[in-house]
Amino acid sequence: MTHSLVEVTDLVVDFPVGGAGEHVRAVAGVSFTLEAGRALGVVGESGSGKSTVAAALLGLHRGTGARLGGTVRVGGTDVATASAAELRRLRGGTAAMVFQDPLSSLDPYYAIGDQIAEVHRIHADVSRRAARARAVEVLDRVGIPDAVRRSRARPHEFSGGMRQRALIAMALACEPRLLIADEPTTALDVTVQAQILDLLHGLREERGLGLLLVTHDVGVAAESVDEVLVMRGGYAVERGPVASVLAAPAEPYTRALLAAVPRLDAPRRSRGSAPDPAPQTPAGLGVPPAGLEGAGAGGGQPVVEAFSLRREFGRGRRKVAAVAGVSLAVHAGETLGIVGESGSGKSTLGRMLVGLLEPGSGQVRRDGVPVTGIASGVQMVFQDPVSSLNPRRSVGESIADPLRAAGERDGAAVRARVEELLLRVGLEAEHYDRYPHEFSGGQRQRVGIARALAPRPRLIVCDEPVSALDVTTQAQVTALLAELQRELGIALVFIAHDLAVVRQVSDRVAVMRAGEIVEEGPVDEVYDRPAHPYTRQLLAAVPALDPALAAGRRRTRQEVFA
Repeated sequence: MTHSLVEVTDLVVDFPVGGAGEHVRAVAGVSFTLEAGRALGVVGESGSGKSTVAAALLGLHRGTGARLGGTVRVGGTDVATASAAELRRLRGGTAAMVFQDPLSSLDPYYAIGDQIAEVHRIHADVSRRAARARAVEVLDRVGIPDAVRRSRARPHEFSGGMRQRALIAMALACEPRLLIADEPTTALDVTVQAQILDLLHGLREERGLGLLLVTHDVGVAAESVDEVLVMRGGYAVERGPVASVLAAPAEPYTRALLAAVPRLDAPRRSRGSAPDPAPQTPAGLGVPPAGLEGAGAGGGQPVVEAFSLRREFGRGRRKVAAVAGVSLAVHAGETLGIVGESGSGKSTLGRMLVGLLEPGSGQVRRDGVPVTGIASGVQMVFQDPVSSLNPRRSVGESIADPLRAAGERDGAAVRARVEELLLRVGLEAEHYDRYPHEFSGGQRQRVGIARALAPRPRLIVCDEPVSALDVTTQAQVTALLAELQRELGIALVFIAHDLAVVRQVSDRVAVMRAGEIVEEGPVDEVYDRPAHPYTRQLLAAVPALDPALAAGRRRTRQEVFA
């Protein structure tokens, strides 16, 4: 009897909670198969169980206290009954896994090539010399230039995309038949993401690898897989060929998931409402600050202006200009989107606009007045709300900090204002006394927005505020920001590497590369008729929800880089 490369039947995974022998169900009766040379995308939001399924294929739940039911066979090995020696052969030899965060998977003290060689020696009876040669070979295969020299580099000397390539090289070292990739492109820029997805596709074609791709990004799945399995709350809600599932989803949840995906072809003026709109404004909270009544994009004195801003980092020959002569203006009620890859200077620019960084040269003006340092009326929302919230203080106290810093001493008034803000961002007044760890990622970001709103700012700079969120949560947060802006007349600067999200929220967009703005204009004009080759390159790398279009783009990229 011929077996599929992967056979999962009625998989159940229960994780222990507390110390009383209680368990919570993470995966509830999931079944699927995967053939050699084929690719299956497991798609779902955080908590859907998709990564738990991937870990079960390698027996990674063994010894954790988890309870498993059903059967999992990989390359003919029954994972549940396999001995420790059989599991070692399975992990790396038959199947290999590529994780989301390369830094947590690579040892910072050892050269990349040595780490790959060590993995190869564990699974193959070869000399150190042969293992090092193999490491250079696979590094070269995954597109690391000058592989012999770069094999001696340590992880911190590689960019994020290069580290992910190195992890894929490590996975390939022992010629596995199955590659399991768990969110392999989540932290990467669109152009680097496209290169990694092209690499995975090429490896499948070249070696006949099976690919199990775990992702919350439906567009990534459309680019990369033959079939898709949609998960929600531990259950498989829909499965089928990727083209048919994306074109005509059968289940309401799949339709909702697709509807929340930001699209390049949906201009700002025609975008619809997002799921789970924020509640109505409590009385008095939605009143714009003095002078902003009826404010609209583009009218009057800009809220913030930058003139020839420059900021350099490093010394001597290592000095690099993170921002190199940038000028811009943002008006009340307007959103300026700033896009660019990692290292383009967009976050440095954002920090100079709010005063967290002093420009090396140039000037920032707010309401026409030159400023230095952090001024009143300016706030920032960061990418990771966890790192900007004190875990030992309630979220209500964190939101109240700007009010107290502004001199508000009436405790009852402070609490009332914070409770209003919590309601305004879609949370509950009772959440005042809860701590950050009690909230989901999307809820924590709402807390960050509430804190930014507390002192009634005229300008909010959002630095990658939704990049770590699922698409439905992302849509809720961006809809909230747009609603707040309409009501309060706030000027927004929205920094992101996700071009589709930026199109949905912005009036104008500035494209940054190597510290400079290479193109700027109304968002629909820049996206529909990009003038600069770099802008066209960025737009061409954004995942398409149409698999046929994605395949055509992949062929075009292969021709360009051939």
